[in-house]
Amino acid sequence: MTPSRPAQNSGGSRTSSPGLAVAAVARRLGVAPATLRTWDRRYGLGPSGRTAGSHRRYTPDDVARLLVMRRLTLEGVAPVDAARAAVEAGDAELETAARTAPALPTVQVPGQGADEHPGDEGEEPEDGSDEFAEQFLGTVEAPGSDAEAADEDSGPVAAGPAAVPPAEEPRGRARLRALPGGATGGSAPAGAPGGHGPRPAAGATPTSGRVSALVDAALAYSRTACDNLLVLGPDGDPATWWTELVEPAWLRLSERTVLAGPGEMPEVVLATAALRALRHYTEEFERAMVEAGGPPANHPSRMRKIVLVFAAPDEVVPLSAHALAAALAAQGSMARIVTGPASTHRSVELVTMVRPTAVVLATTQNKPDLDVVHAVNESYPELPIFVGLRADAAATDLPFGPTVQRVRSFTGLLHEVLAVIKAR
Repeated sequence: MTPSRPAQNSGGSRTSSPGLAVAAVARRLGVAPATLRTWDRRYGLGPSGRTAGSHRRYTPDDVARLLVMRRLTLEGVAPVDAARAAVEAGDAELETAARTAPALPTVQVPGQGADEHPGDEGEEPEDGSDEFAEQFLGTVEAPGSDAEAADEDSGPVAAGPAAVPPAEEPRGRARLRALPGGATGGSAPAGAPGGHGPRPAAGATPTSGRVSALVDAALAYSRTACDNLLVLGPDGDPATWWTELVEPAWLRLSERTVLAGPGEMPEVVLATAALRALRHYTEEFERAMVEAGGPPANHPSRMRKIVLVFAAPDEVVPLSAHALAAALAAQGSMARIVTGPASTHRSVELVTMVRPTAVVLATTQNKPDLDVVHAVNESYPELPIFVGLRADAAATDLPFGPTVQRVRSFTGLLHEVLAVIKAR
């Protein structure tokens, strides 16, 4: 049990704003109200303000501590350690957390209404709470969320990457809601996120507002919103972009059963936008490299250290393979993704023709077909082969050899490949 937090600062800009109810904070942070109450009960990260009628409210200091907690847990810190750091955070750290917090979309948390305390139902924000929320949490709405209708009277919504232009979605069209958890009841097409995709470990599910906004945008079939949310700027990191935004959204979509109309597939909307963002990023990166005097992509000096990235044979949209290739490109390395039918014979032919520095199998599947790995290893036993596998059960099917390495995480896979390239 984390000790009670220090007394709140009675001065400064953070404590001069009205507080928010648990429902408002949960909705705008993109977490369930039950999560906030668990943090309150276990770690003392609860609302410290009270209003007339004895309703508990989150003060700006409370929200700043939640931002610290949220940031640390998303970075992989254990919840108890993240909570301790949030409780012990000083004024300077809280000011930084509040000042640097990204604009989070307003999202509808499944089951929120049924999970509220009776005292929270029907509560209206006090005067000034919208300004408080905008300052610390942002007011960008997630496209297609139920909060759009509920917040129509709260004033204009701040423009942001998750905002959908009015002309983007036609009015008057009935849209069927997605049902969470449906993917576990049946099979999904091979390569779709619900087919063989791994599930995040319990307690590690990302709760980023941008992830929720991206899922909502895909479910609303909003190409513009997905494009805006997935923008990968020239200073962006494709590895972080994949692990913290795209992959969590891709896995969340695998948990949804959607009653879609003809031509509507949320996972295709997301995949298309993600591939478009990667292509634009890579083109701009290559252009900047050439303008700075570097060699072009087809220069022999760069082709000598090329990496071949394979996807699982039945993975229709190998997003992780494309993300890895872009992450390697961002480090100045050359990578090419093998697309289309690639039998074991054809795969060995490609390796013979390209003579890569390393071969990688990147997939989101739990138990992919490893025939290509076996064939390449048998033909080129000295060639480094890296296989991204999260599930321990699948690792037993890997060929034994000093040059075949199983890597559990995307980041680890990237670092291992870069180390081999650097050593060659």
